[in-house]
Amino acid sequence: MKRRDFSLVCGAAAGASWLPSGVLAQGKPPQAGTDYLVVEPPAGVEAPAGKIEVVEFFWYSCSHCNSFEPALEAWIKRAPKDLAVRRVPVAFQDSFVPQQRLFYALEAMGLVDQLHAKVFTAIHVEKQNLARPEQIADWVAKQGVDKAKFMEQFNSFSVSTKATRGTRLQNAYRVEGVPALGVAGRFYTDGSLAKSMPRALQVVEFLVEGVRAGR
Repeated sequence: MKRRDFSLVCGAAAGASWLPSGVLAQGKPPQAGTDYLVVEPPAGVEAPAGKIEVVEFFWYSCSHCNSFEPALEAWIKRAPKDLAVRRVPVAFQDSFVPQQRLFYALEAMGLVDQLHAKVFTAIHVEKQNLARPEQIADWVAKQGVDKAKFMEQFNSFSVSTKATRGTRLQNAYRVEGVPALGVAGRFYTDGSLAKSMPRALQVVEFLVEGVRAGR
């Protein structure tokens, strides 16, 4: 959803396979300024040496992020071994921060694989309100997680630091809507630029091939 109007649609999310040539087969290759943006100055990366970083920017309460999540998860599972994919929750305004902290607390506790998709389901399918810390803590406890230990992480300095760094990265990439994708600190695309999230993944594949080839 858009930074300034969270009712705007970024594009439908569906499956995409790892076929970089698929973009080229449809016509001319993706164009800078049209299908993706060049990030200047480059954003920071956390991927280890020899890895190409791909970042997904998301917000748990975004319906389009919810729709995109299954396709992204399947795409990650098929991704080449030289990719390092990480998720970064955005905070376009202060009300987003509790859900930012939710993700990083789950990450600190090793619970992302177990509960990340369930957060989306709780919000978008079960229609639960997980906007405030107390609501989040109650929901997490219902998932069998020790509430006190979760809140310790939720309120910890390390989670606060990660949330701050996430917001800085969001701003470095100049993220205008979610879901959105960053590549190697150098390129940015989303459903508005690529015209759909499936094509955004194809654009990412094209950009990754360029980074891998040293372009």
